[in-house]
Amino acid sequence: MRVMWLGTYDRAYPRPRVLIAGLREHGVEVVEHHRPVWEGRRDKTSGLRPLPLAASALRFAAAWGGLAVAGVRERPVDAVVAGYLAQPDVIPAWCVARARRVPLVVDMMISLADTLAGDRALAGRAAAAALAGIDRMSLRLADLVLADTTAGADWMAGRFGVRRGKIAVVPVGAEPERFPVVPGPTGPPHALFYGKLAPLHGIATVLEAARRPGVPPIRLIGEGQLAGWLEGELARERPPGLTWERWLPYESLGAEVGAAAICLGVFGTSDKAARVVPNKVWQAMAAGRPVVTADTPGVREVLEDGVSALLVPAGDAGALAGALVRLGSDPALRARIGAAGHAVYLRRGAPGAAASALLGALTPLVSRR
Repeated sequence: MRVMWLGTYDRAYPRPRVLIAGLREHGVEVVEHHRPVWEGRRDKTSGLRPLPLAASALRFAAAWGGLAVAGVRERPVDAVVAGYLAQPDVIPAWCVARARRVPLVVDMMISLADTLAGDRALAGRAAAAALAGIDRMSLRLADLVLADTTAGADWMAGRFGVRRGKIAVVPVGAEPERFPVVPGPTGPPHALFYGKLAPLHGIATVLEAARRPGVPPIRLIGEGQLAGWLEGELARERPPGLTWERWLPYESLGAEVGAAAICLGVFGTSDKAARVVPNKVWQAMAAGRPVVTADTPGVREVLEDGVSALLVPAGDAGALAGALVRLGSDPALRARIGAAGHAVYLRRGAPGAAASALLGALTPLVSRR
């Protein structure tokens, strides 16, 4: 099989790299035609203001001027993939796929309306309706849509009225070379939280838990929508041992995970938070680190409480603090849960395992041609 990844998908995000590497492990030839438009901005929501958005639209149009030609001229392929985040690329990628008479795969994974108008509350009613229209169109034009959890796939099908059978569940996964297994750290343990400071992550819950007695020191890495709020909270009352670094390059995160005794997932209470298993959970599992994250339908598809992770109610700072104290005081428990989580990663989240789910859904489409 020969597949073309086509568009302005964000190469800085690990999702395309995981799937492309996994498909190649399975013997699939993957060719990429990519133009950068969205890379280079740490907080993508800052690009929603009128002037940055207009500049991005101009770069997008220029990028597709070359991508359309390259996509049509490429040697024969069996499918075209609009990589994550796919919605901006769906219409031109659909034109290329139809010109070539091959299926279009849309790695949608998240809804723009759900993310920007729902979880982050950044879009008003009119903008939310427009974003929902883009999501709906993306689902309708695709021959195959990729979601990362069954909960997410079911929600997409119900929310936008599309056939559930055209949505495949392909886990986010993680890159093993970026997050290798290393021996557990020696000395006093600390917990690591990193990611965009968006409501989904539940940073307020993490901060409240860090203020409870007996909780190991927590290292925060990230910036974003709630950075100003966090800055004010730390000025008012900084928990003992808590450190905050606003940004580190992605290449440095593997060392941070390896140095941590415990890794934190997400603790937000939004509907979207209940449907995801985020990058950092898979990355911690890849490195063999024990994870504490919210007990949600999405997470329950992958992890088992007390076996491969410690799961706590979303938004419950007391429960999170209790889990951190428990793990911080028990090295054997950390080792056992870290090893069990790593085994789940190998079965579900390693590149070859994640890509096998995509290949299983794509092969029948290609065969029907």
